[in-house]
Amino acid sequence: MSDLHKEVSDLEQKSATAARLFDIRRIIGGLFVVYGIIVTIAGISPSDADLKKAQGVHINLWTGLAMLALGLFFLVWMKLRPAQAPAHAPEDTPAK
Repeated sequence: MSDLHKEVSDLEQKSATAARLFDIRRIIGGLFVVYGIIVTIAGISPSDADLKKAQGVHINLWTGLAMLALGLFFLVWMKLRPAQAPAHAPEDTPAK
């Protein structure tokens, strides 16, 4: 019985690790941070033609900063509320 209990607890631990590893917030947050950095760098020194197209607004800079903020939000959310392993559903008893 103790071997079975140990095996079940090992599987539960692996399931929790897999749930945290493949958390979608990590993927979304990471992508938004990477793309936000790229767009922010492109928006730091726009050309005159780009500014004229955007009617004087530094649109790449503002969009990049917003993407960075959103990506960091997802990553902080993931850190503060980590994914939990799915709870075991109680086995259904046959109806009488």
